[in-house]
Amino acid sequence: MFRRMFVTVRAARAATFAYFLLCGIVQGVWVVHIPAVEHRAGITHATLGWLLLLLGGGAFLGMQVMGPLADRFGARRVVPVSGVLLSLALVLPALAADAWTLGVALFVLGLAHGCLDVGMNAHAVQVEAAYRRPVMSAFHAMFSIGGVLAALLAARTLSWGWSAGTTMTAVAAAGVILALASTSGLLPRAEPTIAARPATKPGRRSTPLRIWILAALALMLMLGEGAAADWSALAMRDVLDADPSTAALAYGAFSTAMTAGRLLIDRIAARVGPAAVLRWGSALAALAMALVVWSPSIPVALAGWTLFGAGLAGTVPQLFSAAGHIDPAAAATNVSRVAGLGYLGMLAGPAVIGALTHIVPLNITLVLPLAFCIIAALTAPAVRTSHRAEAAEMATM
Repeated sequence: MFRRMFVTVRAARAATFAYFLLCGIVQGVWVVHIPAVEHRAGITHATLGWLLLLLGGGAFLGMQVMGPLADRFGARRVVPVSGVLLSLALVLPALAADAWTLGVALFVLGLAHGCLDVGMNAHAVQVEAAYRRPVMSAFHAMFSIGGVLAALLAARTLSWGWSAGTTMTAVAAAGVILALASTSGLLPRAEPTIAARPATKPGRRSTPLRIWILAALALMLMLGEGAAADWSALAMRDVLDADPSTAALAYGAFSTAMTAGRLLIDRIAARVGPAAVLRWGSALAALAMALVVWSPSIPVALAGWTLFGAGLAGTVPQLFSAAGHIDPAAAATNVSRVAGLGYLGMLAGPAVIGALTHIVPLNITLVLPLAFCIIAALTAPAVRTSHRAEAAEMATM
């Protein structure tokens, strides 16, 4: 019986890896083909910028809708549907012929992305509870690996002369197959223990204050991720006069360090606890950003961006994990709150940094994510209590 249960949990972990990989690949394929989609739609960069807000808005809405649905029906029912919808939605931007149709396509793509994001993270929390040790960061690493695979795949198909529509349709078909094939590995909806069940009806349950604290921390830390994605290369070029190829290494170093860190951080979290990972990871990220802000040379700045990725690697997964374990009966809803505000931080961060550049130099604007990392380090105990509560709950299983 124990062997059969262990095999089931391993299958669930593999299935969750598959959905995180799918989500990363779809996002990566979309990002790589943005120039081609923009050209087909006949729009300007400025118009595209506004339309991308619909992508973010759709993702935020999808996260909030999926949370209660996943809690009610279980991830086994909603995650495969979300995976199929996300795969199919990838084709829509390639078919858009103008700004209006592209806006609709991006909203649907964002909506499907938000649904899968919350559903697969909620299931990841369930898998982590079954393993009785941290496994969340590895799932997020798989998302990053999916983005890398997407970039390599798109580079190959572009060299073959494939159009954006052809590549995105092929990836969508493969995504549908992967989403359906991984369904059998998903765990059934977990019934909360008597101690974990709330006294109030699910529809009347209010969001705990700790969830909003975790959500605020996610917003701050994911703002740093967004700043690294949109401003690292520009900071290298404008502040340190790096050539374009060298400047591009900044985000590459950040992404590589973050992916590698997420593959390793679960073992560290199992030994020192999630609060320590959040505290020292955020502290390292703050120190790294200080190197970037006041860097005297290109090598120091590159080291700063590398350490920034390593520091942030395990922070957000700890927040998602803590949110999911606070109340197992509302795990997906709580994850949707944290993921939603975190996603808004990632979207708003680059815009805030851009606005600040009208007041201070670009490198000085990066003091904002530095300050947010310090705040996260000081408030790291926010994840500790929920982790212990989960441990106590698992002891009763």
